[in-house]
Amino acid sequence: MSLADLLAIMRRRWYFMVPLTLLSLLAGGYLYRTVPVSYESQSSVTVLDSSAIADLAPTFGNPLSNAGGSLVVTADVLIRTLQSSDSAKELHSRGVTDRYTVGFAPEADSPLITLTVTGTDRVKVLRETAVLTNFTGEQLKALQAASKVPKVYAVQTAPVVLPQTPVSQSKGRYQGIAAVVIVGLVSAFLLSILAEGVAVVRRRGRASTGYVPRCHRARPPERPKGVLVRRLDATTILTGYLVLAFFVPSNLTLPALGGVGTPANVFVLLGLLWYLATWLGGRILPAPGTRLPRVAMCVLAAAVLLSYFAAATRGSSHEEVLGADRGLIGFGVWVALVVLASAGIQERSRLETLMRRLVVLGTVVALMGYYDFFAATNIADSIRIPGLQSSNAGMSALDRGSFTRPRSTTAHPLEFGGMLAILVPFAVHQAFDPVRRHAGALRRWAPVAIMAGALPLTVSRTSIVGAFIAILVMVPRWKPQRRWAALGIVLGSVAGFKVIIPGLIGTITNLFASFLSNSDSSTQARTVKYGAIVPYFDEHPWFGRGFGTFTPDLYFFTDNQYMLTLAEMGALGMVALLALFVTGIHQGGAIRRLARTESDRELGQAFLASALVALVISATFDALSFPMYAGMFFLTLGAGGSYLGFIRREAAAAAAVAAVPAPRKASEAKLPQLAESR
Repeated sequence: MSLADLLAIMRRRWYFMVPLTLLSLLAGGYLYRTVPVSYESQSSVTVLDSSAIADLAPTFGNPLSNAGGSLVVTADVLIRTLQSSDSAKELHSRGVTDRYTVGFAPEADSPLITLTVTGTDRVKVLRETAVLTNFTGEQLKALQAASKVPKVYAVQTAPVVLPQTPVSQSKGRYQGIAAVVIVGLVSAFLLSILAEGVAVVRRRGRASTGYVPRCHRARPPERPKGVLVRRLDATTILTGYLVLAFFVPSNLTLPALGGVGTPANVFVLLGLLWYLATWLGGRILPAPGTRLPRVAMCVLAAAVLLSYFAAATRGSSHEEVLGADRGLIGFGVWVALVVLASAGIQERSRLETLMRRLVVLGTVVALMGYYDFFAATNIADSIRIPGLQSSNAGMSALDRGSFTRPRSTTAHPLEFGGMLAILVPFAVHQAFDPVRRHAGALRRWAPVAIMAGALPLTVSRTSIVGAFIAILVMVPRWKPQRRWAALGIVLGSVAGFKVIIPGLIGTITNLFASFLSNSDSSTQARTVKYGAIVPYFDEHPWFGRGFGTFTPDLYFFTDNQYMLTLAEMGALGMVALLALFVTGIHQGGAIRRLARTESDRELGQAFLASALVALVISATFDALSFPMYAGMFFLTLGAGGSYLGFIRREAAAAAAVAAVPAPRKASEAKLPQLAESR
């Protein structure tokens, strides 16, 4: 279905489009006039050790020099106390009637607490912030007094950031207006498409027996050429998504949509609407044999929705409600990617085109990472796009040892390395594919060398583990000659990095050595966070606190997708997440078993390696919280289901041909039979 077809449908169903569009615009204008502008003020306090501890070396009586991570548990207890209903009642009696939040300061591993008050009266908000700051210190003293802690050993609070002048927060206001307008427009569009689909079915039912659909006519009329009338397909839409996802930095979003409002996400959601319109209009049917990834997404959808309802019933804070809403939008993006890749692509050649484009664009992103590494900067910080705003504060270039860790257009070096690790197997398959021998060795092997070479530049264990798993899965399946050549190339590459970039291999080796000896500070910080997840899981073990609600600004970074899933979606969410990974691994294995050519068998092994990489490295960082990595994972999951459908249909066709008996020789030709007389 082309854009001209969609415009024609909306024109014919104007009695849906016009009233609902006007109604949504009027509702948006009403909200703009009636919803007041809110103001937000913040302050920060830290928990300090007792004076007895501060007198010891090396602090020499300076309490601020001993605000270490050992007080994180104390700060967590204080935060829970301030969030209790008793504290809310006491603060209300002191005049704090506006909404307030208490949580750990973002990206802080120390006991630093951020206090936030939001209201519509600027002066009142500032006064309430001061009251909340003083109340925090009083509560800490009361907790220790109740436990009869000696005064010399009592910890205390100290203001680090005094109550700030309230600033206007128009983002939430515009988010509500945008949500109303978008819901109205989408409802009008879907109702128009649904009405058109019903009309098409009725016309076909009333048609004569000699009716032949347009797609089956011997000579369909030629379509006029032009942008609006050019036929769209899922590969075109997914290519547009890849371009936006790879080349627009992840932190640049559309106003009022938050972190999930990246242009790539909005584009693929519109692509999902296109697919629904085409499907309801009877122009396309889901490709047969591709249901497995969509079934896995249905399991994940059940976990997401149940966690959303659980969050709605437990009295979540305003920030958690917004996080849950953003989580639903992000989940819709994942669904769109899986549906378009698995059900929308009708021809194998178009799917192969999409995978080649995925590898080529991933190679360009990897080249940007080389620039970041050698220039000691971040190229994404220099990209400014009119109409987009940064959803978070700009992240400076991250260093480890004496090296700058590249992140290209992703949000973090871990996301950069993880994304390349799940794409490298497909680059290797395309390099070995005999169909592409005409492309030349440079065009085939350059993506492999560039993406694989960018993995150690991230100076992270995640990238190295991902590369090791890909090698461990793919290399043993190769022929001995290719296998030994590959191992030689890997060892030669390690030696080359050691010569070209002195110290890089040693830094990576030290990372693993410190991890195995349990002397790495980042590993220890993550271990502490794993234990901190347990209380949140115990509170809501089955459905979790709500998908998208366990945000760092309210709680802390988990650095582990499995721990984050347990906190947000509980045990059911963990089962759904594992089902996704198992589905990807099963699809790769099934392609390998059913394939009739060596190239297809290696493709199945690439899908299996990619899914296994995603399974393992999800334990090293909160993978699905990063939009580019999550998008590539779900895109490859849907593509694996689509490839499996093509392989199954080809295998069934080959079996049907084999079942047909071969024609007899001329000497054994069947004699003509006499017709039965009547």
